[in-house]
Amino acid sequence: MDRRSRLAVAALSVLVLTAGCTLPSFAPDGSDEPARSGATSAAAPSASGSATRWRPCPEVPRELVNRTATGMTYECATVPVPKDWAAPVAGETYGIDMIRIRSDRQRDRIGSLLLNPGGPGGSGIDVAIYLSFGQALGGLPTEITDRFDIVGFDPRGVGESDPVKCISAADQDESFAADPDPADQAAFDQIAALNKKIADGCAKEYGPSLRTYSTEQAARDLDALRAAVGDEKLTYLGFSYGTLLGATYAQLFPKNVRALVLDGAVDPTEDYVSGSEQQAKGFERAFTNFTGWCAKNAAKCPIAPDARGAVTDALAKAENSPVRGSDGREATPGWIFLSVISSLYTETGWTSLADAIDSLSAGDAEGVFELADQYAERDPNGRYSNLFDANLAVNCADTDKAPTAAEVRRLQGEWRTKYPMFGPALAIGMLPCTFWGGERDPYPVGRAEGAPPIVVVGTTGDPATPYENTADLAKMLGVGHVLTWEGEGHTAYPSTACIRNAVDAYLIDLKVPQEGLRCPPK
Repeated sequence: MDRRSRLAVAALSVLVLTAGCTLPSFAPDGSDEPARSGATSAAAPSASGSATRWRPCPEVPRELVNRTATGMTYECATVPVPKDWAAPVAGETYGIDMIRIRSDRQRDRIGSLLLNPGGPGGSGIDVAIYLSFGQALGGLPTEITDRFDIVGFDPRGVGESDPVKCISAADQDESFAADPDPADQAAFDQIAALNKKIADGCAKEYGPSLRTYSTEQAARDLDALRAAVGDEKLTYLGFSYGTLLGATYAQLFPKNVRALVLDGAVDPTEDYVSGSEQQAKGFERAFTNFTGWCAKNAAKCPIAPDARGAVTDALAKAENSPVRGSDGREATPGWIFLSVISSLYTETGWTSLADAIDSLSAGDAEGVFELADQYAERDPNGRYSNLFDANLAVNCADTDKAPTAAEVRRLQGEWRTKYPMFGPALAIGMLPCTFWGGERDPYPVGRAEGAPPIVVVGTTGDPATPYENTADLAKMLGVGHVLTWEGEGHTAYPSTACIRNAVDAYLIDLKVPQEGLRCPPK
């Protein structure tokens, strides 16, 4: 299974749509190997970095993609951090797992480049491994790997870092299969009850600890990691939700910033409802772009000329007569909707969606399930990673005020009119935090006083973190500089030479991109 972390969408976790995550769209050998287990265990050093103990761990990339990248060495370590930075208790820690990747061509080393792929819930260890395979496979250019150690980390509660796990596979399957726009009140109440069951289960499992999975806590961990790798100041590349983590860090530790690239901006100034609506708008726009591409490229799009109609018809037919997949699952409207979401993260996904919907009309649901499962991190045996568990814990800890179930129901109807394909699901996706039992710990919102220039990258066709967020985040920070890619899909770096060159010059030489620079699609 390709473990690309994706923004999670469904009755369970549309709440994630206040953020998102991204990874390069490849596995170097097309591996279907299962995810690693316990791969980054190591003797725990102090958070100061003075005792960080690294060990060789080539088995980690081998378990993920069946091989290591040529000319790269892989080392792993674990950094203990307080469970609660606000009130640390001796002996109560989380272990933050890291991987450090070095090129044998490295010269004139600048320091470490720390990575976060988003989510929240995406594995930074995984993304570092993917990016280590180089530019030809969508990874980092040699200009970066020649000058930096590439350091990926799983944030607290994610992947290998004391992972949160409180949602059963059965409940995840049920939530993904559910109608993304339940028409009658009974169907809505059933989805609400499922979300309450999940929230209650997480509260029972973790209790007061749920508050400690907040973004502010993770940002303080990030400073411990900076010290652990031995850097006086942080150089950081954050995608999607990783922009929120980076922005929070910049507000808390502005003097410790060397260079931050925030690609696919989350706008911290938006409240929970407005952020969800903004994302509904972004996905609706991206879907419209897909349908326009279909109409102009009928040879590549078997559901042309009316792609929107084809998808809408597929959803309607699935309500009464869903196609059964080879594993026995039925391709309900929920699974089809998830496949649509999955396909919009890259422009190359558009062809996959068109083929999947076309095959579904012929009675073959495998393409739909392939897209949906890839997005959901569901393996062929029906097991899930902890992406959604962690996502729920972080988002709900961050959310100061969630709407009531009645308010969600009202917004479902209002947003259906404004964003017919995605509005209802984005409204329903707020339900998990409505029922969340953990205490809240919202992140700070404000300027990064005293920080150096920070580059905020936006993609005009981004569905998950709409382009409008880019300038808003840059303005909030006070030291942000906007770099624009006039492209499609979620996040920009390192998609084109124009974006790569601008970001690389900033990371290496601290050269801020030309104000107002807009990079073409290709």
